Amino acid sequence: MNGVSVILPVYNDRTALEEAIPASIAALAAITETFEVIVAEDGSTDGSAEYVQEWHEKDPRVVLLHADERLGRGRALNRAIAAARYGIVCYYDVDLATDLAHLPELVGAIRDGADIATGSRLMPDSNIVRSGGREIASRGYNFLVRTILGSRLYDHQCGFKGFRRERILDLIPEIRAPHWFWDTESLVRGQRKGYRIAEFPVVWRQGPGTTVRFKDIFSMGSQILWLWWQIHVAKS
Repeated sequence: MNGVSVILPVYNDRTALEEAIPASIAALAAITETFEVIVAEDGSTDGSAEYVQEWHEKDPRVVLLHADERLGRGRALNRAIAAARYGIVCYYDVDLATDLAHLPELVGAIRDGADIATGSRLMPDSNIVRSGGREIASRGYNFLVRTILGSRLYDHQCGFKGFRRERILDLIPEIRAPHWFWDTESLVRGQRKGYRIAEFPVVWRQGPGTTVRFKDIFSMGSQILWLWWQIHVAKS
């Protein structure tokens, strides 16, 4: 349980990797001597894979997990978790929107017995900066997840999560979302199976170039209803 595998989901994020990889190595080195940084590179065309391979050649703790064709965030995470070497598996967004100062807390929650740990942008002590449109959409989305799917958590989509590897591997066969809804589905299904989940407030800053579109909001609602159907009607 001492080793930590960090996963960075990446799609055309070459520039962000220049900061994320060294920052991750430094943050992990302060926590444990045994770690790896898995870059789950999902069919990028901007040189991300080549950049990570260069890193690997000088530091084998940086691991490239390349996909020739786009898998989607959820499938890329499934693949990376299966490939992880250590008992604690974490992932966070490559733009480092969540302050890496929270990484000891994320890993510590799993070491202390949680099956899943997740940062939250919506707890009373969270410190976030983002546009009004994203704030409204996020709060509305999470309200619907709690109301329709019965979750007890504040924030389901924060890209800063950790897992006890054997427990998330047991859950993955039930998680069907191929892309962004993976984050929510893992938390909802984990709660239904009685997993111990630790949620804690984080410092979070909105990354550049992020917008909320009508089709995104529609997709959010339809995914929530899809999971309700799967759980209550399809029984899967």
